[in-house]
Amino acid sequence: MEQITETAFQIILYAGNGKSSAMEAIQEAKKDDFERADELIEEAGTELGKAHEFQTRLLQQEADGKEAPLNVMLVHSQDHLMTSMTVRDLAVEIIEIYRNK
Repeated sequence: MEQITETAFQIILYAGNGKSSAMEAIQEAKKDDFERADELIEEAGTELGKAHEFQTRLLQQEADGKEAPLNVMLVHSQDHLMTSMTVRDLAVEIIEIYRNK
């Protein structure tokens, strides 16, 4: 159970970093600093990729027959990751709107 909770915290950490970078990218686009906005979107993708790696490890373990005990922290981490990925995707679209105004 301790390993699952630690993995959940890693997912939350990296997902949160990715979400923050995506939100910051939108703010940079508002200021017409598209170079910085693009860098931040890249950062967001990298951080979300790290979170996704932890998620994938859990999925691979379960596929190998090593079921993980379900706990609220793990559920929360999955919710946080999916929300953060959505924020990043929307940030890309919002930045394009600012870029094309």
